[in-house]
Amino acid sequence: MAHMIMCRLNSNVQAVGSAGKAVTIKFILIVHMFRQLKPTNVQSFSNLLDDVVYTKLVQSSIQSGCSVHAKLVQSHMVKTGYNPTLFLQNTLLNMYLKCNEPDLALQLFDEMPQRNIVSWNSLISGYTRLGRYINAKEVFCEARISNFEVSKFTYASMLSICAQTDDLKLGKVLHGLIISSGVGLDTFMSNQVIAMYSKCGRVDQARLVFDQCYPHFDDVSWNTMISGYVKAGLYNEMLHVFVKMHQSGTRFSSYVLGSVLNACCMNFGWSLVLGKSLHSCSVKLGWDLDVIVATALLDMYAKVGDLNDAMLIFSLLDYKNVVMYNAMIAGMLRGENVKDEFVKRSLTLFNEMQRCGLRPSEFTFSTMIKACIVCKDLEYGKQIHARVCKNDFQFDEYIGSALVEFYTFWGSMKDALTIFNSSSKLDIVIWTSMIVGYAQNGEYERALVLFCELLSTGLKPDEFTVSTVLSSCGNLGGVRCGEQIQGYSIKTGIIKSSVVLNSLIYMYAKSGDIDSANWIFEIADKSDVVTWSVMICSTAHHGCANEALIIFDLMIDNGIAPNDVAFLGVLTACSHGGLVEEGLRYYETMQRNYGIAPSEKHCACIVDLFGRAGRLSDAETFITDSGYSHAPVLWRSLLSSCRIHKNMEIGKRVAERLIDLEPNASSSYVLLYNIYNDAKMETQANEIRDLMTDRRIKKEPGLSWIEVGNRVHSFLVGDKSHPCSERIYAKLDDMMREIKKLGYVEKKRIGSTVNHHSEKLAVSLGLISLPESAPVRVMKNLRVCEDCHLVMKLISKVEKREIVLRDPIRFHRFRDGICSCGDYW
Repeated sequence: MAHMIMCRLNSNVQAVGSAGKAVTIKFILIVHMFRQLKPTNVQSFSNLLDDVVYTKLVQSSIQSGCSVHAKLVQSHMVKTGYNPTLFLQNTLLNMYLKCNEPDLALQLFDEMPQRNIVSWNSLISGYTRLGRYINAKEVFCEARISNFEVSKFTYASMLSICAQTDDLKLGKVLHGLIISSGVGLDTFMSNQVIAMYSKCGRVDQARLVFDQCYPHFDDVSWNTMISGYVKAGLYNEMLHVFVKMHQSGTRFSSYVLGSVLNACCMNFGWSLVLGKSLHSCSVKLGWDLDVIVATALLDMYAKVGDLNDAMLIFSLLDYKNVVMYNAMIAGMLRGENVKDEFVKRSLTLFNEMQRCGLRPSEFTFSTMIKACIVCKDLEYGKQIHARVCKNDFQFDEYIGSALVEFYTFWGSMKDALTIFNSSSKLDIVIWTSMIVGYAQNGEYERALVLFCELLSTGLKPDEFTVSTVLSSCGNLGGVRCGEQIQGYSIKTGIIKSSVVLNSLIYMYAKSGDIDSANWIFEIADKSDVVTWSVMICSTAHHGCANEALIIFDLMIDNGIAPNDVAFLGVLTACSHGGLVEEGLRYYETMQRNYGIAPSEKHCACIVDLFGRAGRLSDAETFITDSGYSHAPVLWRSLLSSCRIHKNMEIGKRVAERLIDLEPNASSSYVLLYNIYNDAKMETQANEIRDLMTDRRIKKEPGLSWIEVGNRVHSFLVGDKSHPCSERIYAKLDDMMREIKKLGYVEKKRIGSTVNHHSEKLAVSLGLISLPESAPVRVMKNLRVCEDCHLVMKLISKVEKREIVLRDPIRFHRFRDGICSCGDYW
């Protein structure tokens, strides 16, 4: 009976083993057969099970990836007292590792009475495959201590770990052991050493090994060396190796061609020429329709912007995989100014891909989400999000980052935060996306809070994250917080990045500390046009017109072509400095010499220039002819000039046009109200106020804030909620008495007094809290009124203190009774 069951068992093992159906084998062995045996036959059946049968049973578990049945086999061996051979134990060890149970594998390894090099190799390679590199290194050290002769496969596993963990130090030790132990650098080992050095960033060492082993190479050797140069960005060296390979008579493989074509994607000087030559070469060799080469060709043409050739190759391919579709879709959306037709093509390719039965990858979905941002399609983006959830990719960190960027683009911070919190892996990319999203939507405090949370996780923010939070500090006027982030940048070395330096200049300038901004500018590498542009704009907004123009001239002298931002700074400087003719000349130069089309911001500066000179009719004509007559910012600038020059006729006409363009914007009504009020036309002023009431338009409340110590203190008009209110109002009353001695007359308006405006309260707090040598810097959300402007000039003279007041338009720097704006704003 036992003999008959064994025959059936062996036949089942062979039949099912060849098909990989381990489950059937185990149940035949442990359930079905034992049920057919009589108690007297169990022992005779167990005696017939040998290493061959047990090994086949365990191997079938490896094929199925399920360790349950192999455990039953091991239990049966223990129960029957079977003593497995070393080969069977190594098979069990390998099974546990491949079934992702390293702890059981280690337990079995520790209990093994004997071990050979296969045992050690199995454990090391298993740990490597599972990403447990520290454990693999510990096992390797233990094998060395146990005086086992480590094989080249062990060294290969360890070199792979060094490459993946960037452990160059251990890699060099292994290289030395390979030579000293007598294993030697054959082709297989040479490839491993070359790959290790290349991935650890020492392509020069990889080349030494490569040259020492020449000409005993295979395709892998050449491809490894070429890939190393591609990764390092050394394209000339890569080309020399490629040519040497051709001269040696080695036939190009698809992998080698793919690697070189990937280098051509980097769009260096002669990348397209080389890419087209390789395309011709691949056609001659018959590799052009190979999946690897064809995908690399598509990617190369798409990344260098030759979409027509990319589409041609794509159309010629009979078989298209997900990677090919991804290359085409990404190529359509590459660049800053993506054409609408390319966006539509990418959407068409996405739909075509799904009709062909291909399942989009994480890269596909993240690219399509970005496409929805480019084409500004909220509804389609939501549909893509639904498909992401349907394909169970909603927890992927790359897709999560794209979704955060998508929802923050539309200002939906609640949805963005939900995506952020649900991400399974919060890497630096998604953290940065969330922080940038808050900053772009004006929620600067939340951006800073989230940055602090990021630091608490132990992740290291990159220069773009630091740049964003520095800009947030600038927009808040939080110079102390900005200084702390600057200290972190110095400590981590990020300060060397031009992006961070530019943001530091912006932060200090935006916070009112133009001297510190200038100091950062002096120590910065000025090869970046952004650095010059930021400094020009910063100096201009602080009313230092001549200094801004000097910096612009220095920029030109250094051979750096100005961009649109630099010219915006120059025009702003001319506008704030009243340099009408200079401003018009720069405006013409920008178009004629540099081919920069003026934006509405550039035109707004020209309108302000005309308005400052009292040429209101010229300003109105300019707006009409500029092509931006629909832009409210131009008319608002002209309306401000009408208020200053008290031109009722043009002011009324401009205000009516502005109210038509922005019927719900309170600023237009307020400006017109002030024009009537200044002209003592109370009836018309009251009509504007009644119109605002009828249309339910509310004036935005004035808010001012000042940073004292580590806190930001904010004030509304007549605010008495501050803990130091009594001292603040007492100081303000004292100052008002002093400036009245200089001839100041307090202005009263209908229903209220301007004596307790928010900026006056903030300045009072600064005067009683800050050291006498420190300037008082106050930020305000609305333009400063005439009365407050006059009061600030007089306070700076009485208190002998510098006061810097930032409103949405510019900085007012008060010193000794004089403002940097020249009383025009």
